[in-house]
Amino acid sequence: MGTCSWTDPALLRSGWYPSGQRDAEGRLRYYAGRFPVVEADASYYALPQERVSQMWAERTPDGFTFDVKAFSLLTGHPTREAVMPDGLPPDAQDAGVLDDVWSRFAEGVGPLRKAGRLGSVLFQFPPWLRPGARAERLLEQTARRTAGWPIAVEFRHPDWWRTRQAASTWSRLADLGMAAVGVDMAQGLPSSLPPVTPVTTSRLAVVRFHGRSTSWGRGSKEDRFRHAYHDEELATWLPRLRDLAGRVEQVHVLFNNCCGDASVRAAEQMDRLLHGGHRRA
Repeated sequence: MGTCSWTDPALLRSGWYPSGQRDAEGRLRYYAGRFPVVEADASYYALPQERVSQMWAERTPDGFTFDVKAFSLLTGHPTREAVMPDGLPPDAQDAGVLDDVWSRFAEGVGPLRKAGRLGSVLFQFPPWLRPGARAERLLEQTARRTAGWPIAVEFRHPDWWRTRQAASTWSRLADLGMAAVGVDMAQGLPSSLPPVTPVTTSRLAVVRFHGRSTSWGRGSKEDRFRHAYHDEELATWLPRLRDLAGRVEQVHVLFNNCCGDASVRAAEQMDRLLHGGHRRA
C-alpha cells in the first residue's frame, strides 16, 4: 500500500509531513516509516539520476520498494527538449537518441535494482495508443530493451480492456512477462477504463487509484485527480485485491489522487479496511 508520489507539491503543502522532516531526506524517511512502497513519478518528467537513486536506497529500510515510472520519451509521450540530456533532440524515431536515453534510464535506476529496492518500472502508455500494429511494435521494443527488468504496463486507451480485446491484451502481456496494471477511476466517461484486475505474471499485480473525478482527460491536474475516497468506494475493491493477493507474490496498491493529503489518507483507509485496523509490519 502506498502512493504515486511522496514529493507532490500539494502533499508537501498539506502539512502531512511533520516539522523537522520536510527536507528531502526527512520526507522520504518519514514516508518509508509509514508505507512499504511508493511510485517515483519524477522519472517520467526527467531521466533518473544514479546519484539520487543511490540516496533513495540508502534512506529507506530493507524491504522498502520503489516503483519507477518510465521516462516520457520511452512510452511515446511528448518530451520537452529542456529535459533531454546533452542537447539530444526529443526524437523517439531516432535510433541513436533512443539508445542513449534507454542507457541513461537503466543507469539511473541501477542503484535501486542492485539494492533490491526496485519493485517495477511502470510503462504508462498514452491515451491515444490503441491496440494495433504500432502498439505491438512499441511493446516488442519495450520488452527487448527491458529484458530481465520487472515491468508493469498501464494502458490509457479503454479499447485495451474492452470485451473483444481483453483476452488478447492479457495474452500478449503474459507472453512478454509484463504485469498488467488495473485502475480505479470515474466510470461512464469516453476514456473510462473498466475496473479489471488481470493477472499476467505470477510475480506482481499493480492497481493504481486515480480518483473518481469526472474531469478526467480534461482540465488541470487538480481537476483531474481531485477526489477523497469514501470507505464505501474502497470497499468495493476488497474482494478484487484479496483475489489478486492469492494469485501473485506481491500486490502494489498505489493512490494517485494527489491533491493535498488525499492520497496518503486513502492509502491508510485501504490498509485499515483490508487488515481490520491492524496494520501489517
